[in-house]
Amino acid sequence: MRTHDQVVVHVSDIEGMDESNQKDYVTIPEIEVLPRDKQLSKEHSNAFWNTELEQLLREQGVELVILSGFAVEHCVTFTYNGASERGFKPVLLQNGIMSRHSDAVAAAYRDRNVISYPVVGYLVNKELNRGE
Repeated sequence: MRTHDQVVVHVSDIEGMDESNQKDYVTIPEIEVLPRDKQLSKEHSNAFWNTELEQLLREQGVELVILSGFAVEHCVTFTYNGASERGFKPVLLQNGIMSRHSDAVAAAYRDRNVISYPVVGYLVNKELNRGE
């Protein structure tokens, strides 16, 4: 996405965070956060609720929201629904969602729209070629 100047947003769940447990809320090192990426914090399961996420996406002209993350049975699903309620087209990134509950990922794939890495690449390249 970055190589094609698409917006990347990192959402940090800070619900319940205080000075004694801040280290538990740090993004895992395997997730690369670049200076040009957008970052926001949320205190509710739905990343659209009481945040600037909708405004940020609209300003960037985003229509398709590709979601990945942890706690698919909570945050990811609620944000998926929030995107849909606001008129975006949400999809879950295949192999990009996790849960502590083994059946939650399978249920999400069964009940929600899913997109794979190869399709993301195809769509991004197709959109860029259409603009030339």
